[in-house]
Amino acid sequence: MHRWKLIGLLASAGLFACVVSCQPNESGGVGPVKPDPSQPVEYKPTPFPWKKPANFPEPIYKFSNNPLTVEGVALGRALFYDDALSANGTVSCAFCHQQSAAFGHTDHALSHGINDKIGTRNVPAVQNAAFYSSFFWDGGVVDLDLLPINPIENPVEMGHNMPALLNALRKGNRYRPLFQAAFGSDSITSARFLKAMSQFMLTMVSANSRYDKYVRKEAGGELTPGELSGLTLFKQKCAGCHAGELFTDQRFRNNGLSRDLNKDEGRSLVTLRPEDKYMFRVPSLRNVDRTPPYMHDGRFWTLDQVLDHYTTNLQDVPELDPLLRQNQTGKPGISLTVTEKQQIIAFLRTLTDTEYISDRRLGPPTF
Repeated sequence: MHRWKLIGLLASAGLFACVVSCQPNESGGVGPVKPDPSQPVEYKPTPFPWKKPANFPEPIYKFSNNPLTVEGVALGRALFYDDALSANGTVSCAFCHQQSAAFGHTDHALSHGINDKIGTRNVPAVQNAAFYSSFFWDGGVVDLDLLPINPIENPVEMGHNMPALLNALRKGNRYRPLFQAAFGSDSITSARFLKAMSQFMLTMVSANSRYDKYVRKEAGGELTPGELSGLTLFKQKCAGCHAGELFTDQRFRNNGLSRDLNKDEGRSLVTLRPEDKYMFRVPSLRNVDRTPPYMHDGRFWTLDQVLDHYTTNLQDVPELDPLLRQNQTGKPGISLTVTEKQQIIAFLRTLTDTEYISDRRLGPPTF
């Protein structure tokens, strides 16, 4: 390993440890309620203080249909980290959605599931779900409250089915007190299960990167001249698709990937419309430095490779997005010098939210 790369890794590890050690004790904040089996559970739900980041758009999720409570979030957190959600008890949501990777998965190009089965797409990061109108690369789910059904019942992911899963949870002792605390009775239903999962995922808000602090003019939001140049270039060259504070316009586009490696037809598999062939949802770039590999099939492992694709390797396919045909050179893609690429990458790294990836309230529960 090169000397400077090793120094960089050690510095990152030190920063991560510092962030973790400086967090308030979980029990002193809005943390989970540890059930005491010897005592009846009293139903006294505590409103969870969810707050929209100042620089974010209004949320799309209808909180009035599923008001967040400390108890509901705690239940969702317990479920998120429980291997019992898979058919053979080996795969939890957190198996693929790992906090250190902004709740993505950096070990494989494609998702892995039960019995080492391999999926067809790269694991998307879970963050800021309250602000999204659809989920997954093809937008196949448009309601956060229904999202967990997809991986739970996918035969190559968790391989379970909801009725069998709920029956298994009802037979155990762990969850009835948690459902009682969250919903007022220990009845375990699919609606309650899904609402609790949503409640926890809604708390997964990443909005404290150095960039966020820069735009909110907060302490710790200083950007270097190179990062500021990268921000300017990003707005000129990339923000047509990676728009706004979520860094995605949430639309479905084709970005000229070669089909030699993967012939996934994307959005059209959901809509059945020929014009949606090979279209995929524009991913958010928040925490992008922590969420390799990149693209729907995980074909790129570095940000340099991603920018090389847009500058030199992009394929001029019929479905190519019109924004990628606006290059003044007449060749599809984005014109960037070597220096400009590095400036954009420097800016993208300011989108890393170390508080998010180390927040103990989002980690595995202690009960």
